[in-house]
Amino acid sequence: MTHANVIADNLRAVRARIDAAARRVGRDPGGITLIAVSKTFDAEAVRAAHAAGQVDFGENKVQEALQKMQETADIPLRWHLIGHLQSNKAKKAAAPFACIHSVDSVELLRRIDTAAGEAGAKPDILVQVDLAGEDTKFGATADEARRVADAALESTHARLVGLMLLPPWNDDQEQTRPWFRKVLGLRDEWLAQGFPPAALAHLSMGMSHDFEAAIEEGSTMVRVGTAIFGKRTQKM
Repeated sequence: MTHANVIADNLRAVRARIDAAARRVGRDPGGITLIAVSKTFDAEAVRAAHAAGQVDFGENKVQEALQKMQETADIPLRWHLIGHLQSNKAKKAAAPFACIHSVDSVELLRRIDTAAGEAGAKPDILVQVDLAGEDTKFGATADEARRVADAALESTHARLVGLMLLPPWNDDQEQTRPWFRKVLGLRDEWLAQGFPPAALAHLSMGMSHDFEAAIEEGSTMVRVGTAIFGKRTQKM
């Protein structure tokens, strides 16, 4: 079986699991966006996934993503930046990415908004929250996340659409489920305080090992790499 066939089969399996998880809790599977995390995989893998119907792709590093965008410019794809974005890279990221999931400071938000304005772009953004306070993870505390979100409402080009979470790693998705619930609770708390619903329409939660629990707890965007492309053997 070719690598392209393996990717197509894996995509079918992941979509079936997304469908089942959504239906278990009475959700419409159509409301969940599958983001194929293509970091470290080449443009041919992206093409294979696109041939199997995949449109949304996630990358961790701006430079690697820009290279792949160039190599796949002839096909209609929607690119998501899901990795940490340094403030000095905001200018490079604001225009090419349709959605930036990792906004974790007011300074970064403002740089993205300014760069988007200069480029005539209107990227969607999500505020990355770190509710576990892990030293090795990026993300804003709940209070800082609210400050970023409030500032985003004043943005003229970048558009706030929700929150993103990268919880503490655990192979057992039942151990990460409580973190998904906490983000859902935070979102609901802000809505109860009058925050505009459209600005919190999405929750980007769940990866290959825990996306089903994330969907059951309200995720609208799942970031799946290994389950689609296989194990990563190279670094770019």
